[in-house]
Amino acid sequence: MSAGRLSFAFARDNQVILDGARLLLGPEATANGLREARRVAGRALDPAPLEREAFDAALARAYDAQGGEETGPEVAFDLEDAPQGGTPRDLLEDPEDAPVIRLVNQLLRQAVRARASDLHLEPHEAGFRARMRVDGTMQPVFDRRDVPARRVVSRLKVMAGLDIAETRLPQDGRIPLRLGGRAIDVRLSTLPGHHGERVVMRLLDRSGGLMALDRLGLTDDDAATLERLATLPNGIILATGPTGSGKTTTLYSLLRLANRHERTILTIEDPVEYDLAGISQTQVNPEIGLTFARGLRSILRQDPDVILVGEIRDSETAQVASEAALTGHLVFSSLHANTALSAIVRLRELGVEGYLISATLRGVVAQRLVRRLCPECARSAPPTPEERDAFAAEGLPPPDTLRHPQGCAACDNTGFSGRIGIFDILDVSEALSAAIDNDASEVRLRAAIGPRPSLIAKALARVASGETSFGEVRRVFGERAG
Repeated sequence: MSAGRLSFAFARDNQVILDGARLLLGPEATANGLREARRVAGRALDPAPLEREAFDAALARAYDAQGGEETGPEVAFDLEDAPQGGTPRDLLEDPEDAPVIRLVNQLLRQAVRARASDLHLEPHEAGFRARMRVDGTMQPVFDRRDVPARRVVSRLKVMAGLDIAETRLPQDGRIPLRLGGRAIDVRLSTLPGHHGERVVMRLLDRSGGLMALDRLGLTDDDAATLERLATLPNGIILATGPTGSGKTTTLYSLLRLANRHERTILTIEDPVEYDLAGISQTQVNPEIGLTFARGLRSILRQDPDVILVGEIRDSETAQVASEAALTGHLVFSSLHANTALSAIVRLRELGVEGYLISATLRGVVAQRLVRRLCPECARSAPPTPEERDAFAAEGLPPPDTLRHPQGCAACDNTGFSGRIGIFDILDVSEALSAAIDNDASEVRLRAAIGPRPSLIAKALARVASGETSFGEVRRVFGERAG
């Protein structure tokens, strides 16, 4: 162990952390850990007992900061093959294995620290490229010729329990990891290509999931509407939007509102993204016939009050979900549709009868995610004619100035820091329900709703308030925003 510092593995296993003149202790701190900490420090220490969660957070904070940031895995690859097998360990342990294992650990550690949602490893004609998706956009990690792509992919396959000899077929697997006490679930997917297997990993922080409404970016009125919908005794509430628009987070937040002692909540998901305390969660497994529809039918025999269906993908699931809502259950689910109103049309396309939609649909949440401007470096400028026209098209007065991204050290020169949600919540009124029951066209459905701001108008309102930029809204919504 280096002078003045305990190794991460020792600190974790013995639940002791050296923090300046303080000695942080976990609930299961060992006598051996106390002796070694005092020996390494070489002076008297003030012990500070912590609860388990606080200790895990302090452990991650201390060793993540001390470990430093790695901009790229600059290691040699002329040593022996990486040893195979073994269980995944905590990524903050000092890497002393072969270079390929160090490279994989560095990549995963860097992606987790950057709060990336996905990590892409792509072999190509000129070498091997790594990129990660942060706040919805791809960022380069490295692009090098000297990285042994096959050995890196093989290492990941071993960690995920996949067949390293099979390189002709796509494979899917899972890697459970820990980073300083935080449980990270990595969903790995391989795809054969001309220059080797491409690997994409979805990173899920299992300590997240249930998020308060104010952190989603909802206005007070929208939050009040969602709270009311979540307390209904029955019906369907849908979250709509493209992939990566935050639908699952919204559904989990609805579960947080609906989670009461007198209610039984069951979910059927693909995959189970976060662990929810007190809620029974089931993973879809099509290989053995456990589809959304079959899982939902089984859940209905478990006496639930609230059901979360990860996604309505087919006619059978849509029909069973509607029937469940009709028989007294509150059903949350997601659906691929561009707007709240088009979700009704999509349900019709899936074969759900108008009278059933009318009787069960209670609300639709259409949403998008846009990046939030970095508060440290955003600059202001008067709106251009194009920007003024975009505001006018939505019936909004253009502001005197708009903020734009610039880039600084605080935001890694991206100009953005985090994301906020743009929401359009459609509360199904009696007039709209009657129009649905009469199989009205989308034009007549819109007339039944009456005048209301569009999703783009709500996004432009965030531009006017300085939370995001016009360019970011246009990136997310396309030419319709300009």
